[in-house]
Amino acid sequence: MTDTNLRTYSNERTEERTRTEEEETARSEEREQCPECGGRLISDDEHAETVCQECGLVVEEDEIDRGPEWRAFDAAEKDQKSRVGAPTTNMMHDQGLSTNIGWQDKDAYGKSLSSRQRQKMQRLRTWNERFRTRDSKERNLKQALGEIDRMASALGLPENVRETASVIYRRALEEDLLPGRSIEGVATSSLYAAARQAGTPRSLDEISAVSRVDKMELTRTYRYIIRELGLEVKPADPEHYVPRFVSDLDLSDETERMARELLESARQEGVHSGKSPVGLAAAGVYAAALLTNEKVTQNEVSEVASISEVTIRNRYKELLEASDTAAPA
Repeated sequence: MTDTNLRTYSNERTEERTRTEEEETARSEEREQCPECGGRLISDDEHAETVCQECGLVVEEDEIDRGPEWRAFDAAEKDQKSRVGAPTTNMMHDQGLSTNIGWQDKDAYGKSLSSRQRQKMQRLRTWNERFRTRDSKERNLKQALGEIDRMASALGLPENVRETASVIYRRALEEDLLPGRSIEGVATSSLYAAARQAGTPRSLDEISAVSRVDKMELTRTYRYIIRELGLEVKPADPEHYVPRFVSDLDLSDETERMARELLESARQEGVHSGKSPVGLAAAGVYAAALLTNEKVTQNEVSEVASISEVTIRNRYKELLEASDTAAPA
């Protein structure tokens, strides 16, 4: 083929491609325009239709929905329902991104593994665990986050409190606040602060009962963590303890409402100042139970709230005086 023929053939191919592109563009514009009024077409995913934005003509209907079969109402729920693996979490030292080999010595069909295969799987678990915690920081995190999860389970704290506590501990570790303090102490302080921030506080006695550190170390470490990290933790509100005390004592909703009213009256009179919120909440529940004719003793309230009966009696009288209510006989 001569040079002239090659140039002619090349020009013909270029013109053909140009015509094809122009035809595709025209068809695309036709698909994006309403055949009746020429308006812009939009896709209505809710009704699986393509409609005209100007005149409302339904151009296509019963379209295939290629999205997921589930619905999500916020970003967190969307991430949780994603099909690309387990969601990341701060409650694990590697944020849940590493592989975990199960402890069951069974294959995919549920059959038991042979002795040789069990030995192989055990070696794989050992090496997998070594790779997951390759340095001291990751080993520190693994121990602390496990401790937070254990204490939160014992105290019945929700998952959002555990996540917050994990974030607080990670910040303390990154800012090098652990030297001179135990891992358990900082982990317990992080959980205590997270519970107060979430509005589901636990008393120091309750926290120290499930912790491996004493109350004095917990208090000292907590104040240090709060100060160094600049955490904003409001004073505990006695009303936050009321629902749990009422539930543990199996009292009625009327008693809970009455206890809240007594505590609100005490706040207006300034009785809360300098008083333990746990003691005020326990006294409020005890006084409300008596006012609503429910049978409950100071000893029962004392056991639930982990405070002395003397404190309940003292706060009980103060609450009644603040609300101008006569003490039941």
